[in-house]
Amino acid sequence: MEQGTTLLLGLPGVAVSRVERRQDGTRVVHVVTAGEYAGLCPGCGAVSTSVKGAVTTQPRDIPYGTDGLQLVWHKRRWRCRTADCPRQTFTEAIPQVPPRRRTTGRLRAAVAAAVACNRSVAEVAAAHRIGWTTAQACVDEYADVVLTEPEPTPVLGIDETRRGKPRWDFDPLTRRWVRVDRWDTGFVDLHGDQGLLGQAEGRTSATVTSWLCGRSRQFRDAIRYVVIDPAASYRAAITPELLPNAQLVVDHFHLVRLANDTVTAVRRRVTWELRNRRGRKIDPEWANRRRLLTARERLRPAALSKMWNQLLTHDPTGQILAAWIAKEELRTLLASAREHAAPHVIRARLHDFYTWCADTDIPEVHRLATTVDAWWPETLLFLQTGLTNARTEGINRIVKDVGRRACGFRNPHNHRRRVRLICTRRRRASAMNEQRVPG
Repeated sequence: MEQGTTLLLGLPGVAVSRVERRQDGTRVVHVVTAGEYAGLCPGCGAVSTSVKGAVTTQPRDIPYGTDGLQLVWHKRRWRCRTADCPRQTFTEAIPQVPPRRRTTGRLRAAVAAAVACNRSVAEVAAAHRIGWTTAQACVDEYADVVLTEPEPTPVLGIDETRRGKPRWDFDPLTRRWVRVDRWDTGFVDLHGDQGLLGQAEGRTSATVTSWLCGRSRQFRDAIRYVVIDPAASYRAAITPELLPNAQLVVDHFHLVRLANDTVTAVRRRVTWELRNRRGRKIDPEWANRRRLLTARERLRPAALSKMWNQLLTHDPTGQILAAWIAKEELRTLLASAREHAAPHVIRARLHDFYTWCADTDIPEVHRLATTVDAWWPETLLFLQTGLTNARTEGINRIVKDVGRRACGFRNPHNHRRRVRLICTRRRRASAMNEQRVPG
């Protein structure tokens, strides 16, 4: 009976002596130290035979069922008879409960794994009936083990994300209040399964340079492509001296967003010029605002015809439709990456886009064409490689979700470590699967 109960408890190093149930339903499991750990000195490893006294501890363990479970460990204090051993006396200990620990190793592992699945520390601590400080210590220990130095990757994604709301700080030098907009720059492995490689405070070229300089020369030489959004500060940081083998790729999602912003800006300006007010739901251009931002192939023929006829009738300038056509020409050009278009097809689509923008007298459309021209080498590399920052954008969503679940972080270091711990789940899962596969 005792052997079966010990196997059911499943805590290596101890044996169950008896089990009691209290009036509140809590089960009290009395355990004693197993023979292989009885009298084993942690200082010299010798087995002692001199008992000094008895000690009773109550280490916390993982919960079982709906009722509470409490461990009561009856262990002995021993005298070490080895002459050169620094330990005069010691208390029995097992690998799951080292000396001076009040929690089992499997409880600490369960708490860390739960937080690594994007649960708040307070929630996990309440579920396992431990304090917040103990739960955070479990997460810190786990993070120190699994969050190693990033390995080299051929494709690096860089993007920024806001860390909380802006705040006002008092500058003692200028004696003025300064608005601080908190941003973090994230570095993501877009080729392997490492996920988030790290974060740095700020979104300037100096931020990127400082983080990359902190990596090894082997890491920087292995980078072949750096995928960014159209940010001049990030482009200025990627230099041949810093990354000798890297080429810049611009993410097409941000270019499409710029085109949609262009259509919105033209629609709002035309509304002010025609009606001297903001748009209302009775205005055709306002009623079709979502159709203007929808991809051409996703519009039903009836919806496209309705939008086209209404704007053609109520917008005598024709600027809104012209901006929408420019947006669609740019989308057709960017679709060349998905279609694996030949170089001459890309050149023809680029010529169509530039020609249409040049034939209009819309300043917003000209500005869009100027932006595409300024980033054309990076855009062309996207059309050739098809590399995007989609994984980086997904990690940005996780970064914000972690902050919301924790109701904010006072310590930015804890925030970045928690985010990276959660964003490396795929890496840790693949490592565990490799360990389970024999041979």
